[in-house]
Amino acid sequence: MLRFQHSEYLWALILLLVLQVAFLGVSWWKRRSIRRIGDQALVEKLFTGYSRKLFVVKFLLIFLAFFFGVVGLANLQKGSRMEKITRKGVDVMIALDVSKSMLATDVQPDRLTRARQLVSKLMDKLDNDRIGLVVFAGNAYLQMPLTVDYSAAKMYLSTVSPEMIPSQGTAIGQAIQVADDAFNKKERKHKALIIISDGEDHDETAIQHTKAAFENGAVTNTIGIGSPSGSPLPDPETGGYKKDREGKTVISKLNETELKSIAAAGKGIYQHLDNNTDDVVATLVNKIDSMEQKEFGENVFTDYNSYFQYFLGVCLALLLIEFFIPEVRRKRTTDTTSAA
Repeated sequence: MLRFQHSEYLWALILLLVLQVAFLGVSWWKRRSIRRIGDQALVEKLFTGYSRKLFVVKFLLIFLAFFFGVVGLANLQKGSRMEKITRKGVDVMIALDVSKSMLATDVQPDRLTRARQLVSKLMDKLDNDRIGLVVFAGNAYLQMPLTVDYSAAKMYLSTVSPEMIPSQGTAIGQAIQVADDAFNKKERKHKALIIISDGEDHDETAIQHTKAAFENGAVTNTIGIGSPSGSPLPDPETGGYKKDREGKTVISKLNETELKSIAAAGKGIYQHLDNNTDDVVATLVNKIDSMEQKEFGENVFTDYNSYFQYFLGVCLALLLIEFFIPEVRRKRTTDTTSAA
């Protein structure tokens, strides 16, 4: 198994786009400056030492050095020893609403970002519990099966967005069914399902699937995010707010009635999430800890071999090569003799 020990450093790779833009900008500026001086062919003869090829090569070396440096800092690792570890805990499935209504800003900075923060803090509080992730909008999909690898879970969590599911809506019933199928069907307890949504669209199948999941041993808790009064729905394409067919601003409202009914059918609890996630997390953790724990064994890597030194070595070598490449071409000199 391969992993990055410090995967958060990989976000620095975005700066490669900045380097590329800077390179194109400098290239454009140099060509523009040459055109201002005079005829391009004549100017190039005057500046015989300048080499565009050397300029491009030096940039590519810096570009690659930055890439290998970032990967080195993230520390690519490969599992070297696997052990079977026995744990006591509960299986927790998170069903996260990623519909476009979750972009509403009645919770700061927006509903989806606040929901991700909630799940991340919940992971920090869990210990031996396995966790999985279902995402849903108009359809529901298993984003991550049950695992105790919380670092991998956070990586999956960071990628969720409304763009990952083209069909819009709030298919809570289907999300509950997908989460129920992800649990071990042979067990009738030790299961907790947490639904995080604004519950905006009424789903007639939600209660039915919640009761079926409870019969299979899953307690369903719901988290309502947003405000009952609602908030205008941002439109990323226009930079304004979404409009309906009549030209009126679309208001997205929290449907607490739907979410409370689901929690009641699943013998769980309902909580409202605003800008304070700590109280909601604490209540969820207490609810999970109060459930009967189960013992389960899982093969996990306990030792990893690190390969950061190879990437940093390549990075250093590329920077040294770039350093010794001259800014301009060396002029060729020829000795001439004159006869008297």
